[in-house]
Amino acid sequence: MDYNTKREKLIMPEYGRGIQQMVEHCKTIADKGERMRCARTIIGTMANMAEQTADREDFQKKLWNHLAAMAQYELDIDYPVEIERMDDEDARPDQLPYPQHRIKKRNYGAIVEQFTEHLATMEEGQQRDELTVLVANHMKRDLSNWSTDSMSDDKVADDMAHYTDGKIQLDPMRHHLISDGELLSTRVSTSVKKKKKK
Repeated sequence: MDYNTKREKLIMPEYGRGIQQMVEHCKTIADKGERMRCARTIIGTMANMAEQTADREDFQKKLWNHLAAMAQYELDIDYPVEIERMDDEDARPDQLPYPQHRIKKRNYGAIVEQFTEHLATMEEGQQRDELTVLVANHMKRDLSNWSTDSMSDDKVADDMAHYTDGKIQLDPMRHHLISDGELLSTRVSTSVKKKKKK
């Protein structure tokens, strides 16, 4: 799957494109145990967006049901709760407040921290490479939102290495990041659409 160019419709937009892309990646993992680990990482990230209620059993059930919905009920894992199919109206989570814990680098946010932690625990191979590209492109987009002057591949590589204690080293031969031109054209296109809506 080409995560650089795909512009999929967000099934649950309140969770954002980054979470949706992680769910899509999780579906592609061949090993069921690794797939389950990835799913738990996604659930942990979703829970951190509303950490004051994350320990409630009904809240956990809701998160797992949201994960199943975002995966279009195609994620083959052993769900720890009973999954109930939701219609479009049900698939709209309550607005989630931003997590209150300290974030190392504010320009990236909690999602990047969660997934770089997960990356650091993964074995080398295609699955880790694919997730690395997803997270790195997310980081590059975050940098471009703060300042186009800081969205270099070198900056992303340095920050990725820092987050993973050096376990993940971006390699241009294996990790093909979104180009600056494509990133800028996406921003211009989004800006034009927003102006038209006004």
